[in-house]
This record gives sequence, structure tokens and C-alpha cells, in this order.
Amino acid sequence: MGQTKTFQPKERLPSFSIVLETENLANADINKLSESLNSLVNQDLSPTQANEVLLIDSGDVPPQKLEQLRQKYPWIKVYQAPSGTGYYQAKMLGANLVTGEIVVYCDSDCIYETNWLRNLLIPFTQSDEIQIVAGETTTQARGIYGTAMALTYIFPQYSQQKTLQPTSQYFLNNVAFRREFLLQYPIPTELVLYRGNCVIHAQTLRSLGYTIWRQPQARATHAPPSGLSHFFWRFLLIGHDYYWQNRLLAKFQQKYRDPTAGLQSKLQILSKRLSKMFTNQPIHIIYLPLAIPIVITSVVLVLIGYVITLFHPHYLLKVYNQILGEFEVA
Repeated sequence: MGQTKTFQPKERLPSFSIVLETENLANADINKLSESLNSLVNQDLSPTQANEVLLIDSGDVPPQKLEQLRQKYPWIKVYQAPSGTGYYQAKMLGANLVTGEIVVYCDSDCIYETNWLRNLLIPFTQSDEIQIVAGETTTQARGIYGTAMALTYIFPQYSQQKTLQPTSQYFLNNVAFRREFLLQYPIPTELVLYRGNCVIHAQTLRSLGYTIWRQPQARATHAPPSGLSHFFWRFLLIGHDYYWQNRLLAKFQQKYRDPTAGLQSKLQILSKRLSKMFTNQPIHIIYLPLAIPIVITSVVLVLIGYVITLFHPHYLLKVYNQILGEFEVA
């Protein structure tokens, strides 16, 4: 897995479609959608060159706001999915509806660098064997809270690498698939996870002998949890997902049956994050002492979520979905 890949781009990029959804906005800042779309507008490869830019709305954006978005971004096609359509269901629905050779996935709460789209597509011109290309997503890190989230939230720091690399996973907010390949090997939508289905999907693809390629120059930033409720539930559910991912991944790798190996892996990840944080943004050194209480709170919530799920495997996600459903009705 230490190999790299260097491209010699062909003249033409493949046809592509862009898919994003609104489900991520159910408990996040709705203004992030406009910021995300603006970052698509600013791409050096215009989104108007896509076969379609499909926004899957599952009722998470008020109709008035949705109409404003249609007027401001006339190249968007909105598909009204049934209320309650989940994140992964929306993503796979998009793959079935679009027509491009390549399906490019982005999220409604991410901001994409200006060369993101082009860099994500270029590798597909190099070989028909390249089926999936993952970009790099990191957490927006501003101030004390941003430093804490850069350390404890899901997304790693940018690698600062330049060439295509094989990788073990991808994030569905920053990845592209050959559409026919994805339809043949779809992302599972009915797992007992809140997020992380793509982790299981990635391991399935690797077990079948496919390589996931990471394009370090296709970069995005993801918003951290916004508000106390979002923060509280997001980290509890990370603990829930860790428990279920360990169980689901056990069939792929024996090490996932060993809690010690999992702990060692998490400590290694933490060490690497700290090193890259200080290298990429030295100001984190100043903020880190003040961020420690938030870091500790995040870790404690993850542990609580894990322990609750250990004894009551379906409890947290069930309660969260009930609360979310009551909020949407209100």
C-alpha cells in the first residue's frame, strides 16, 4: 500500500454529475448550504459543466430558502425526497438519478477549494481501473473551539502530500466514483450507524481487491458541530458509531476484535493530528491550553456514547431520531 501514482492528464475530463443533500442541515447551520454552493461557484472548473448538480432535499430546508437558492444558483436541480430520507439513502438516490460517468459527492456543510473539482476528476482520465478517488477533508479550525475540534472531531489534518496515494477509507463529503461501479457496489444504507457507512463500504471494496485512491490536492473543510445540542449529540453518536464499526469491521480484520489494538490506533491518530496541526497552523499551540476542557468533554462524551451502546446497542440512535423527528414536526 506504499505505492503512489503520478498522472499525465488526457485532454478531456469525463462527464460528471455533482450530488449533495440537505439532510446534514437537520441539526446544523442552514447558512452553510449557501457557503458550500458559493465554493462550487468559485471552482476553476465550473459546476455548469456538470451533467447536473443535484440537490436532494428531504425537507430540511424551508421552502422559501430553497426558492432563494434556486434563483441564486439556477444550475441546481432540486429533487424532493420523502421526509426522513437518511444521509446515505439520499446519496445513493442521487447516484441513481444522475447521468454523468462520474458521480462527485459533496456536502451541504463543506467548503471546497477552488481546484477541488478538477483535481478530483483528473485521476479518472489516467486509467479505467481507477474507480474511486477520495479528496481530503479537514475541520474548520478557528479559535479555541476550532482547535479542540481539529483535535477530536472526525476529520484529520491535511497530509500536505502532492501525489495520488492508496488509502483505506473515504469521506462521502469529498469523493468521486465511476457511477456504474457505485451502482454495482452501492454504499449500504440500512446499517445501525449514524455516520460511518462509508467506512464499512470502503473495507468491503478493499476486500474485493479494489483500490481507493486519495487525491491530496482535492481539499475541503467541514464545519464543526454548531451549538451545544449538536456538539453533545454528535460526540455521543461518535461513541455509538465506534462500537458498531468495531463489530461490523471484525469480519474484515481480526485486529478489530482486540480493544487494545483499537486504543493504540486512536493514540497514534491523536499524536499525528497534534503534529500536523502545529505544522499546518502553528497558532494552535497558543489555543491548545484553553481548548483542553473542550477536548476532555468531547472525549468523555465519546466514551459515554460507547459505553451506553455497549449495554444498549440501539438506544442512543433511537432517542436521537425521536428527538429529531419531534423537532421537525414542531
